[in-house]
Order: sequence, then C-alpha cells, then structure tokens
Amino acid sequence: MAERVSRRESFADEKAQSGLDDAAQLEALGYRSEFRREMSPWANFSLGFTYLSPVVGIYTLFGFALATAGPPMIWSLLVVGLGQLMVALVFGEVVSQYPLAGGVYPWARRLWGRRWAWLTGWVYITALLVTIASVAYGSGPYASMLFGLESGTGNTILCALVVLLVATAINLGGTRMLGLAAIIGFATEIAGALVVGGWLLLSERHHGLGVLFDDFGSAGGGSYLTAFLAAGLIGIFQYYGFEACGDVAEEVPNPTRRIPKAMRMTIYVGGFAATFVCLALVLAVPDFGAVISGEDADPVSTVLGAAFGSAGSKVVLLVVLVSFLSCALSLQAAASRLIYSYARDRMLPASGTFSRFSTRLHVPPYALLVAAVLPGLVVLASRLSENATERIVSFAVLGIYLGFQMVVLAALRARVKGWVPSGRFTLGRWGLPVNVVALLYGVAAILNLVWPRTPEAPWYDNYLTALSGVLVVGAGLVLLVTTRPYGRSAAPAGDAIPQPSPGKADGT
Repeated sequence: MAERVSRRESFADEKAQSGLDDAAQLEALGYRSEFRREMSPWANFSLGFTYLSPVVGIYTLFGFALATAGPPMIWSLLVVGLGQLMVALVFGEVVSQYPLAGGVYPWARRLWGRRWAWLTGWVYITALLVTIASVAYGSGPYASMLFGLESGTGNTILCALVVLLVATAINLGGTRMLGLAAIIGFATEIAGALVVGGWLLLSERHHGLGVLFDDFGSAGGGSYLTAFLAAGLIGIFQYYGFEACGDVAEEVPNPTRRIPKAMRMTIYVGGFAATFVCLALVLAVPDFGAVISGEDADPVSTVLGAAFGSAGSKVVLLVVLVSFLSCALSLQAAASRLIYSYARDRMLPASGTFSRFSTRLHVPPYALLVAAVLPGLVVLASRLSENATERIVSFAVLGIYLGFQMVVLAALRARVKGWVPSGRFTLGRWGLPVNVVALLYGVAAILNLVWPRTPEAPWYDNYLTALSGVLVVGAGLVLLVTTRPYGRSAAPAGDAIPQPSPGKADGT
C-alpha cells in the first residue's frame, strides 16, 4: 500500500515538474499561455485522427474516385500517405522546438519572419474554414438518410448547419471536453471502420484483389495516368489532420516529445484505417461499370444498403455521422487556435477581441465563433453550385497544401541558413533530405490539384481551383502590403536562423 502511495506521489511530482518545465519553455519562447494543459497524449492523437478522419475522407470522395479511375484509385492512398509522412516529420521537428498554439502560423513566424508567417496563416485559415464547411456539407446526405429526410440541397445545408452548431457547443466546453469528444470520435470511427470493413470483406466481397489492377475502362480511351491523378484527390483529401496535434500544443503536457509522436501515429493509424475501408468498399461494389457510367452515383450507399439492410444501415450511418461531427469539431478547434495565435501577436484587426479568453473554460470564444459562422456562410453559398462537394473540397485541399508547403519551404530555407532543430525530436542528418522530399511531393500534389482536366468546360470552370488559389494568395498579398498587419506585432520572429554575433558582424 505504501509503495502504491509512493508511486502515486512520484507520478504527481513528475507531472508537476513537467508542468513547470512546459511553462518555463513557453516563457522562454516569449509567451505565457492561458490554456490549461488538460489534453492527454491519447486525446492529442485522437484529435489528429478525427481531423484526418478516414471515414470522412473515404466516404466523401469514394464515388468520385472510383468513377474517375476505377479500383486502382486505391493506390493513391499509399502514394499520398508516404508523401505526407515526410511533411509530418518536418512538422515534428518544428513543433518540438516551437510548441506554440496555432500550428503553421507560429512555425512559419519563427522559421522565416512576420510577413511570411502572416501570409502562411492567411492561406491556411482560409482553407481551414472552407474545410470545416466541406466536412459539414459532406455530412448532409448521410444525416438525411439516417433521419429519413428527402435528399436534396436544402436538407443537406440544414444538416450541415446543425453539425456546425453541435461542434461549436462541444468546443465551447473547453479543452477537457474537446479531448473527451476526440477520444469518443476516434473509438467510434476506428471501431466502425474495422467492423464495417471486416463485414464487407467477409460477406459482401464480389471481387478478388486482381481488380485493384484493372481500370475497367474508366479512362475512356485516354491516358490512364491522367485519370489516376485526377482520382488522387481522394488520397490528397485524406492525409491531413496530423498538424492539428500541434495546433493545441499549449494544451498538451510535455508537447516537445508527445506531439511529434502523435503526428506520426495519426498518419500510420489513419492511413491503415482509410486503406482498409477503401479496400472493403472496392471489393464490395457489385458493378464497376455502373459506377463509371454514372448509373450508380452513390456506390457507398449501394454497398451499405446491400450489406446491412435498412436497420443495419442506420447503425452504420450513425457511426458515419459521428465521424463527420468529430472531424468538424477537431477542425474548429484547430482554426480557433490559429485565429487566437494570430490575435495574440496583434496580427489581426480586433486582436483584443479574438485573443480574449473565457476565464471559466479557458478557450477563446470569439475565435471559435469565427470558426463557426464563416463555414456556415460557405455552406449557405453552396446552393449556388451544382457540384458543391467537389468544388469546396478542391478549394479547401489546395489551400491546406499551400499552407503546409509554405512551412516546409520555410524550414528548408532555415536549414540552408544554419537552422539546426533543437527540440527533443529531430531527424539528425536525415532532416535535409526528408525536407527536400517533402517539398517536392507537396509541389507535385499542388500541380495535380490545379491541373485543368475539363477542356470542354468554360475556361473559368476548368481553372477554378487554380483561380481560387490565386485569389486567396493575391488577396493576402494585397492586405499584407496595404494594411501592414505585421507592423503591430513585437512577438519574436525569424529566430530559428542563427544570428551573427556583433563581433562577426563588424568583421572582428
């Protein structure tokens, strides 16, 4: 008994010491956090997993990818997974040295400087808010089916707004509630993925593994590589979310060790679950020709209905809806921390408002409100588009990838100028080659996203994704030059790169 009490006291002492170390490290970086470090390592990983959300990623774009490139589209999950793992490793080194709330914005700030950080954050927050809208909108058809509503744009928008409302309410509950919701979301989603995928493989498998190498004429006589790259949107949309582990760095004890590990685990576990679900769905589709021709426009519903019947499908749909909800609340949490981080550094109009904290819940309520209202407006605007899901997803993914690669580029520039990662997680001599591969992959993925593939469409429609990226970056540059938001900020910036001593600067 005495030994058990001693161990408990030792653990408490260790936890208290870790808290002191975390606070001291944060103070050394120039900040004093108002967040509570109540997010466990398990909750931090769950936050990244539910943001990545295998069910959301696969169910949202499975029909599009299968119709575009046939069963071999599944290989894009492996290609993209490896590329994004390189990005996650770079991010792991950065967050280990700079465990600050807000993710890509403070990382870009310390690696490069205020102007680059402001533009990086602008691109990323715009994409993040649209991503929240895309997840909420994507939940609409499944919510309609679950509750027996008529499928249509109006009900889809209504369901999406309800998802946003519920996610906001949970986020306003504070760090502990967010962590608990993330764990519940992870447990529900991983169980659902394994149970649904396993059942489909055991009872509804119509094909052998050979179909994974047969395009079933999906290219329509053209280049299959072109079709495969287009279908690769399912993989590109799937593999981000790991950065959310770092967005809440000031809410995790011992973040310099735990967050890089949580990022990698998000890629490993999320990638396995996504590939497993995708494989089970592919092998359970009864007629690939019907999907490719457009006759079966929703193969996911077709497969689930045949496998589980009316009652069983309701249970599966409930799991899917929980996955969409947990993904939306994780995205909201990440967006609110980024807005707060911006405002804390006085880089936004009304910074005093957006950096304000609830003294009871220790969350930034006004930043959370922005992460609810703006996605809601995007959802409402979706009524103007006939292909809202693909358009919203393409725009959101491009912005996320641009934000990622701005950090990867900043890290590479800093390395060349002498930065040596000094956190508790480093890649050592592998850091530079991994950084280069991560940048090359990201640039290739961005080119794939913006490549025009519908020559028969009006030019503005064919180049819509590229135009959206130009518009966001261009608007950010205009604001950067005209309003000079970085000029109000005195927080540390660009300090990752070693500065010459006064003696060396004088040539002595």
